[in-house]
Amino acid sequence: MSASPTNPPEQSAAEVAALLEIRNAAKRFGAVDVLKSISLNIASGEFLTLLGESGSGKTTLLRLIAGFEPPTAGEIWMGGERLDALPPYKRRVNTVFQNYALFPHLSARDNVAYGLRVKNTPASEISGRVEEALRMVKMQDFATYRPSKLSGGQQQRVALARALVNRPQLLLLDEPLSALDANLRKQMQSELKSLQREIGITFLFVTHDQEEAMALSDRIALLRDGALEQVASPREIYAHPATAYTAQFIGQTNLLRGEIRGSMATCDALRWPLEGSDGPVTFSLRPEAIRLCADGKLETNEVKFRAAVRQQFYGGSSELLEVECGKGQVLRVRIPARGPLTGEHDFVFSMADAIRVRE
Repeated sequence: MSASPTNPPEQSAAEVAALLEIRNAAKRFGAVDVLKSISLNIASGEFLTLLGESGSGKTTLLRLIAGFEPPTAGEIWMGGERLDALPPYKRRVNTVFQNYALFPHLSARDNVAYGLRVKNTPASEISGRVEEALRMVKMQDFATYRPSKLSGGQQQRVALARALVNRPQLLLLDEPLSALDANLRKQMQSELKSLQREIGITFLFVTHDQEEAMALSDRIALLRDGALEQVASPREIYAHPATAYTAQFIGQTNLLRGEIRGSMATCDALRWPLEGSDGPVTFSLRPEAIRLCADGKLETNEVKFRAAVRQQFYGGSSELLEVECGKGQVLRVRIPARGPLTGEHDFVFSMADAIRVRE
């Protein structure tokens, strides 16, 4: 599998029915290594998201799979066949692009049918397959409309239908929701997930939006500077980040840097017992793992500290606090909404919620 940090049980599960196998794939443009020995298996029927910031290599990896770019090194296999040796048109792979690339002069029906006609599919077969694809994305009532008459969400569905009509084994989606407004984007996330479950096709989805990745994915492959940082389910990658980078990229966190000495972890003003070798250490502590300790009660596995509230941000059902707990250490704390807080207060967190990560 991958040489990068992964969650072994989940990665093994993907291997059981792997549809796509990426083996030490690398891509260099000039002197720049855009992808660095990527190894990743994608299971049949899985919704896997490539997540990363701009320049991390996620779109380049997608282009290698689609056949738009050849790998500099490594291999890509699908269904037991060497995929990277095939031209794009012979791959059972289709791509939905960020800008949808619909033909403005063609109706939704003709846009969907275009690929079949190029492949010289019998006319008697085209009609039925196009209607089926439009029905899958609930666009059969708009079959005669041109793209200019369709909303952004409707155009996205037509682009999906155009890809699905070719009956791909793998559907590649390159940030297909990024052009939509916030409300429509949320709606389309739900529809996209439902559609993928309904048709059972493997989805490889590219995004830089970690909330989108968390909402849609069976697993997330986080890329950083052309290498895999961590591969895991959304719950696992959030609750047990492998590295400081993962912890900061996926949601909000407090990075506690300190050291272990004599079975005691010390991170600035915070101290708690911890078995381990003496030396530097880093923990990820999520803001919601910290709570107010108004009653003064403390369990044996909890860490209590006193801190002054510096800022408070109202977020509807919750509030985000910035608190200073001494030695210049500032933490973020997320608590249920309760009204303005000022002055010093006691806070508490479970030792188990301080997750040790690699730098």
